[in-house]
Amino acid sequence: MQKEQLTVASITEKAAETTVASITEKAAETTVASITEKAAEKVKEFIIRENKLDAGLRIYVAGGGCSGLTYGMALEATASDDDIIVEDHGVKVYIDPFSLKYLQGSVVDYAESLMGSGFKIENPNVVSSCACGQSFHTG
Repeated sequence: MQKEQLTVASITEKAAETTVASITEKAAETTVASITEKAAEKVKEFIIRENKLDAGLRIYVAGGGCSGLTYGMALEATASDDDIIVEDHGVKVYIDPFSLKYLQGSVVDYAESLMGSGFKIENPNVVSSCACGQSFHTG
C-alpha cells in the first residue's frame, strides 16, 4: 500500500512539474512582437530622413474604425516608463501595456507592390477585420 501511494504521489508531482515546465517554455516562445528585416530597414530610412537618430518605433492600438481597434505607428525619441521595449534588426520598438495585449505575437513587415507600399501587421490575435482592412477585432 505504501509503495502505491508513493507512486501516485510521484506521478502527481511529475505531472505538476511537466505542466509548469511546459507553461514556462510556451511563455518563453511567445514573442511580444517583432519586426522583419525589411520593415526595420524602412524604419531606419525614416529615422535618418527625419534626423531622429535615437528614435524608436512606437506601435500602438487605439479604439476606432469599423471593427473597434486600429493600429498606429510613430517615431519617438524615448520610451515611456511603462513601455515594453523590444529591439529587432537594430530598431527599438516601444509598446505600451494596453496595446501589448492586442499585439502579442504580431510581426510588422513592410510590403511593396504595384498597388502601393506600407507597413503591414500580421497579428495572430485578430479574429475579424473590416472590409477596408483598416481596423480589427480580437474577440
